[in-house]
Amino acid sequence: MNKSDLRLYLVTDRGNLSEQDFLTQIEQAILGGATCVQLREKEMSGRSFYQLALQVKAVTDRYGVPFLINDRLDIALAVDASGVHLGQRDLPVAVARQILGPNKLVGISAKTVAQALAAQIGGADYLGHL
Repeated sequence: MNKSDLRLYLVTDRGNLSEQDFLTQIEQAILGGATCVQLREKEMSGRSFYQLALQVKAVTDRYGVPFLINDRLDIALAVDASGVHLGQRDLPVAVARQILGPNKLVGISAKTVAQALAAQIGGADYLGHL
């Protein structure tokens, strides 16, 4: 996967949208130029997250857009996502890299230079900052 695929990176937020409206908004974002989609669901059960991830992946696959899962390596593996985005309290980047292998994306949120350097050493493909 080419790192330039991350030029316009959509991080989802369902808010109060229906499932269909949520999927439609993702599709519209891709049609508007989004080159990567990250599914971020902090309050959803594992089963519900998995089911939603399958639906979002169907949309991203239709357009050939990389699809990343936030925090949940298990869900990323289960749906064969393009990769995972981790936070500082999630699995270490090196562990995620080892599990996912070299052909999947691993990103991490970093707020300090030390965190960024550790991510680089661990094999992160990109950094996010909130």
